[in-house]
Amino acid sequence: MPDDLGPHRAGTGLRAVSIESRASWVAACVTLAILSVCYGSTLLIVVGLKAMEADLGVPRSVLALAGALGWVGTGLGGIVMGWLADRIGVRNSVLMGAAMVALGLALSATGQIWAIYLAHGVLIGFLGMGAIYPPLVIYVSRWFDRRRGTAVALISSGQYIAGVVWPAAFERLIAGPGWRVAYLGFAGVVLLAVLPMALLFLRPAPGAVMGATRAGARASGARVLGLRPNVVQAVLCLAGFCCCVPMAIPQSHLVAFCGDIGIGAASGAAMLSVFLGCAFVARQFWGAFADRHGGLMTVFWGSACQAVAIGAFLLTQNEAGLFLIAAAYGFGFSGIIPAYVVAVRDLFPSGEASWRVPLVLFTAMGGMAFGSWFAGRLYDLFGHYAPAFGSGVLFNIANLALVGFLVLRRPRRPRVPAGLVAG
Repeated sequence: MPDDLGPHRAGTGLRAVSIESRASWVAACVTLAILSVCYGSTLLIVVGLKAMEADLGVPRSVLALAGALGWVGTGLGGIVMGWLADRIGVRNSVLMGAAMVALGLALSATGQIWAIYLAHGVLIGFLGMGAIYPPLVIYVSRWFDRRRGTAVALISSGQYIAGVVWPAAFERLIAGPGWRVAYLGFAGVVLLAVLPMALLFLRPAPGAVMGATRAGARASGARVLGLRPNVVQAVLCLAGFCCCVPMAIPQSHLVAFCGDIGIGAASGAAMLSVFLGCAFVARQFWGAFADRHGGLMTVFWGSACQAVAIGAFLLTQNEAGLFLIAAAYGFGFSGIIPAYVVAVRDLFPSGEASWRVPLVLFTAMGGMAFGSWFAGRLYDLFGHYAPAFGSGVLFNIANLALVGFLVLRRPRRPRVPAGLVAG
């Protein structure tokens, strides 16, 4: 059981019977497959950054801003769509999101900068991934009570499966027919893959049917970690922003960074795949870690590993060394975002998940957006990526201070007797 059980998980909130079943894992696996496809839409601009820069004749920071708008749109859309999905159902939310992602990819292929911004910020981000990722995370978290950390880590790994599967294919398409064909082709992939899965397999979660349980019956004025609940929420949100600024730098600029130092585009795409492939494997470790030690401790130790790895990018430009650092970086950062979801579910009742989880994800994705754009801006100013990696280290230290503050406030709670399961 987690060490940092929230108020709603102690005392009278315990249930002897788990809600987990075979259907829970079916829901998790289908969600993983959907996210593995949809997250490819965020990687196209990463793999195609240099080709698009050359074709459109714009500074790198202009295109980096499009990727940043996608992250902001996804986070902001998640707040609205998390609320909407509770009312129209997660199936309808995902169907709408997939259609918007495909439309955004098609619009981006026109090559107009305004269209690329609109497509990534509004269609792919706000109405697309915003209607897919945050609602699905909440959806799956309601299917689980004993192994929630493992389940959330599993589905969040869709980003990394996408990172292993899609970059090499995108690189070949971009090098051959061109980046516009890659965008249009992947729009078709999203529609053909996601729509049938959503229609056939996404059904209401037991947590959504039950609504607020005894475990969630916390007085609105009750304190969390000795603080007002919204103060804890604000610290989590600020911490999420700070950890995601450095998180975005390799994800958004690794392929371009490799090209700048003489490593070919194919090797850069392979490095991105190694980076995200290691993150997929490591995320399962961090999920099990969260089930045992809780969300806050998982965030802290994952962020500590990320800080070491982001600093290591400053130490070498050797191709073999960068492959090793990319793998280590994937291990460190992979467990952080799912752990924020687990921390929110640990500390607050289920009935508040539909707005607290998307709010944390929004600020985290705001950090991803800022980090992606800021790294591109620093590159334009200095002509190399060392200042960007250095700034990532500083933001990571700030994150560790904020999360450490909350970790130190955790009360010592007695172990839950064997056989009882937290709700």
